[in-house]
Amino acid sequence: MKDNVAEEHLYLAFSHQYRDSIFPLHTSITLFLLSYCDCKLFKVFLVPTGEDVGDQCVTKSLAGDLEVHLISRCQLPVVVQSCSLPAVVVKDDKFCRAGLSVVLRHIIQKTFEADPSKKDVLALLGFKKTCLKACAEVSQWTRLCEISIPLAVERFLTASPEHCQAIPPDILLFEKKLGEPVRVHNDDKIRRQKLQQQKAGAKSGVPVLGEEAAEELKPGEVHEHPPSSLELSVAFSKLLAQEAPDSINREAPHIRRTKSSDLPLLDHVFAEGLYFTVADLVLLPCIHQFLVSSKKQGKNLLNLPLISSWYRRVQEVPGVKKAAGKCNMELLQLPELMSAPEEQLHDSASIPDELEEDNEDSNFIGGPRPTMTKLMENGIEAKFSPHPCPNWTLDWTSLPSAVSPGEGKMSRDRALRKQQQLNNLVAAVTKLAKPGNLIVDFCSGGGHVGIVLAYMMPSCQVVLIENKELSLIRAKDRSDELGLNNIWFIQANLDYFNGTFNIGVALHACGVATDMVIEHCLRARAAFVISPCCYGFIQNTVKFKYPRSHQFKEILSYKEHMILCRFADQTAVQLPPERRLIGKQCMGLVDLDRAWAAEEHNYSVQVISMEPESCSPKNNMFVGIPT
Repeated sequence: MKDNVAEEHLYLAFSHQYRDSIFPLHTSITLFLLSYCDCKLFKVFLVPTGEDVGDQCVTKSLAGDLEVHLISRCQLPVVVQSCSLPAVVVKDDKFCRAGLSVVLRHIIQKTFEADPSKKDVLALLGFKKTCLKACAEVSQWTRLCEISIPLAVERFLTASPEHCQAIPPDILLFEKKLGEPVRVHNDDKIRRQKLQQQKAGAKSGVPVLGEEAAEELKPGEVHEHPPSSLELSVAFSKLLAQEAPDSINREAPHIRRTKSSDLPLLDHVFAEGLYFTVADLVLLPCIHQFLVSSKKQGKNLLNLPLISSWYRRVQEVPGVKKAAGKCNMELLQLPELMSAPEEQLHDSASIPDELEEDNEDSNFIGGPRPTMTKLMENGIEAKFSPHPCPNWTLDWTSLPSAVSPGEGKMSRDRALRKQQQLNNLVAAVTKLAKPGNLIVDFCSGGGHVGIVLAYMMPSCQVVLIENKELSLIRAKDRSDELGLNNIWFIQANLDYFNGTFNIGVALHACGVATDMVIEHCLRARAAFVISPCCYGFIQNTVKFKYPRSHQFKEILSYKEHMILCRFADQTAVQLPPERRLIGKQCMGLVDLDRAWAAEEHNYSVQVISMEPESCSPKNNMFVGIPT
């Protein structure tokens, strides 16, 4: 165990206590992970969402063997007050991590850093450490685990009996996903092993738990049902750090010659596929509460055979029952269920269309000209406002090196173009900002925009928000080198920032992120200066539908608008000039739609081309001001 680890404060919301859980469920999930990891690195604070919450309600139960403290919202560090909980901050520091997935991933990483022998904890992050890394707005899986299922279970538990007859649609969606084929790294080898097992007529997998493995399991964690498939053997071999038996590893020649397309598909063992990850630990407290409530109401679970099997299987994972015991979570012993008859499944609550994967054909055929012509016939063309200060520039040679984007280890040419891009955004923000304003740099990356603004405008406060931890750490290092005291850092998805501010800024916010930033600014009635990027990644999401504006919706379908978005990405310098020109026009049309949508909320919005236009293929810039 490493010593001298800086104390970090973990802040968790507390609304109420119900059965063996603390609500909101995000808090129970976080406490459960801390117990599973046996992590004591954080000083834990519960932040009541209501009034008159006594210490005795919480500190004597449900928090495992952790010491917890109560703190009011107004006592939180300033940087945490702008965030949704859970949140983590190093004591007396300006770097905050907020949101369930970000906080859980941080707990896992800090646990492993403090004790590198806990490789099973690090494995919770999955292949390439990407489990729940993608933000909920662009990843349906992250959204289901982090937001949809916890909220669905909370609503189910608080609904009156007549309103909770049906299984929540998000639970049904999880059941559906557990029935989908699994794709994992190097699955070709495992699928060949499965084929060999099938050819041999094996109806059960090679037992993976020998005497030595059984001895390693803690009391109360012996498998009641040994693994009964090759997938289970592979999954539990990894959990117990065992090599798969030789009989599994050897393949017959005819198996090696089989085409990949003829190999059997793999079945789910855990939530994300074959391997136990943090997603399972997120879902277990939620599904547990749902199952307990369903059992008390006398509901049968025939519609959820896969969830029932998953729930039993997760209990077999070493450490899960012990963590549940610490949190006073009495796990159910469910019988093995057979699938319900097809007609009974149809009678249960169906999955709404918005929760299903978007099956609309995304392979758009044809060029943008018909769509552009259609808009032109209705009097709509790309139009750009004149640049208010095209020759304005920072004196980069007089600035400290840590202010320059060259500090981000980019090439000289790219650093020059980045300086030109920053000239445009800083000029626009300078015209809008007043002393005492709070400026938020969304999707800040390594802090190129935010650090320049904080350095050039010491009378303003600047907050950097970025989902990628390493980028934000680089930004903080540059800020520390400059000795800036008017800057804060938040590692979070945009949805977890709920503070008020005066100006929002974003340089090359990717795809839907541009619309998320605009939405934040509209909600805060803040001015904004935004340069969009990655138009080809734009697509309908749970929160955003395209086109955005009333005018465009009356003329274009979603598919026609997506054609504009795809061709708006055709602006690279390597492309022929004619194609780049069409790409620029498509960019202008997509951004005109966004500008008009913002103007429907009483904003004045200009779409401007950055100067010089060669500073970036994505050289559009919005300047929006509330009217």
